[in-house]
Amino acid sequence: MIDRATVDKILSAANIVEVVSDFVSLRKAGTSYRGLCPFHDDHTPSFSVSPVKGIYKCFSCGESGNVVNFVMKHEQMTYPEALRWLANRYHIEIEEREMSEEEKRQESERESMFIVNEWAMKYFCDILHNDSDGRAIGMQYFRSRGFRDDIIEKFQLGFCLSQRDAFSSAALKAGFKPEYLKKTGLCYARDNGYLIDRFAGRVIFPWLGVSGKVTAFGGRLLDSRTKGVQQKYVNSPDSDIYHKERELYGIYQAKKAIAKFDLVYMVEGYTDVVSMHQCGIENVVANSGTALSVYQIRLLHRFTNNIVLLYDGDEAGIHAAMRGTDMLLSEGMSVKVLLLPDGDDPDSFARKHEAADFRKYIEDHQTDFIVFKINQTLNGVTDPIKRSEAISGIVRSISVIHDQILRATYLRECSARTGIAEPTLIETMNRFIYQDKEQQAKERERVQAQTPVAVPLQPATPQQRVSKVEDLLIQAVIRHGEKIILNNIENEETGETFDLNVAQYIDYDLGLDGLQFSHSLYNQILSEAVEHSGDKEFKAEPYFTHHHNMKIAELASRFSADDFVLSKSLQVEENEKELRDRVMHMVLDFRMEYVEEHLRDLQQKLESVAQDVEAALNVMKEIKRMQQIRNLLAKELGNDILV
Repeated sequence: MIDRATVDKILSAANIVEVVSDFVSLRKAGTSYRGLCPFHDDHTPSFSVSPVKGIYKCFSCGESGNVVNFVMKHEQMTYPEALRWLANRYHIEIEEREMSEEEKRQESERESMFIVNEWAMKYFCDILHNDSDGRAIGMQYFRSRGFRDDIIEKFQLGFCLSQRDAFSSAALKAGFKPEYLKKTGLCYARDNGYLIDRFAGRVIFPWLGVSGKVTAFGGRLLDSRTKGVQQKYVNSPDSDIYHKERELYGIYQAKKAIAKFDLVYMVEGYTDVVSMHQCGIENVVANSGTALSVYQIRLLHRFTNNIVLLYDGDEAGIHAAMRGTDMLLSEGMSVKVLLLPDGDDPDSFARKHEAADFRKYIEDHQTDFIVFKINQTLNGVTDPIKRSEAISGIVRSISVIHDQILRATYLRECSARTGIAEPTLIETMNRFIYQDKEQQAKERERVQAQTPVAVPLQPATPQQRVSKVEDLLIQAVIRHGEKIILNNIENEETGETFDLNVAQYIDYDLGLDGLQFSHSLYNQILSEAVEHSGDKEFKAEPYFTHHHNMKIAELASRFSADDFVLSKSLQVEENEKELRDRVMHMVLDFRMEYVEEHLRDLQQKLESVAQDVEAALNVMKEIKRMQQIRNLLAKELGNDILV
């Protein structure tokens, strides 16, 4: 368990802009920062971070919270795990008691797998540096590729011994359970249950996620068995913590450089990434030879809209450049392509050039993907049918682009290079767009047809009906709870005078009739605001947005974030009278809704006791009394009610 003092220390040290910037590319916008939301498919920067309030809010999907909330949601961590992550980032020491056996059993399976992978990475690194076979085989291979010690350490490269059970034996001896060695894919079991090392005899390339956690491994076979062996590389299989279509090799080491240069280079292999880092180019990732997925694209889209596909100039490189590019374009990425000279791949080219020369070469020789596709698919093609098919493929790629101006630009370029009239290309493109929309509509109908029929909605409960007023009242408590709105109120019994702040007034007024919020969390917030009202330094907003209860912190962040994107000059501060009038009006609204709900209940009750004259009369008396109260409230609210 982490004590309260340590939690406060972590929350004080954690800078939300710094933390969020580890995962999202942020740009200054007034007093806040904006970026693409990491919690949904965001094409316009709707994600805002307020360094002053220490909170974030997406104005599209509604996600909000403080720095701990962000880490929890983004990294799928528990509250204690997120605190430990932040403590580690800000070098804050945490002293914790030994967990009980029950608590250990309750630890998530995902975390157990991450722990196994972390240990495995350190084990492979140790073998590479300290074992005789590791130095003679693994390190010799890395030296042959020209990798420096600092680069080997940066990517935590390692080596797995050739013995088929060397790693599994060491892991079991260290206390790790066989089930986690199998679930992570580090080992697999024979029919007799005997564990075999998946990466035996291979150099190891660890996969680190955006947060730095080890999600998987890639291994390359080195000895003579590579002759005639197609699968020189082996990757971890999909697991609860690793999905190949969602990960990019090198993203952890590259994310800051990608955001800095607003550009990412995409290459095919591990060594391409490592060599380019050694050359001085760090904004580079690899998809490890597979077609790009929408998840990988959206991961990159958090940091930049610009991508350069960097492949060697042979047939395989051209094919790789063609894969997944329509998806890149449809996701709003600006795509350029560079094919390196024959005989070179990014790995070998990087070893021959300094970073500045490499970047200049890329800048001078890269081409827009559409232009690249035109050149590649139409070069030397004279057959009318094949030429028509090629041009249709090009127009198909243009059709997925959302930006109309960019689409028009590419169509004009395509017309100029192919000799096809622009109206013809436009007509073809529109047909593709229509077909796509028609297909999407059919897909939606199919999904709807398979979706179970929804249960008819039941009438709203009293809690549901007053939720909007409750939201507004609790929002006032969170934003302005400590602000005084009534001065010199006299106690009729003692003659003493006192002031009431927002929280105290709401609590006092509702308490006169024993009223309270329908949501227990709201009642807790109000209670704590009243409890701390005597503290001179108490500020409701920062207190609740950084509350140790994550549900309260998340709720407070949501209510606090509505207007923080406005620049300071555009925000209008309420004066004491305006705030008082608004709060009093909302309390009256709350009472009015309560009375109206009570009247509806009484009307239903009257119908049920219609045969009992005495009971019906009593209910009618109560209805009349509530109608009188309703009329009084209506007058105060400025409404006219006729009964």
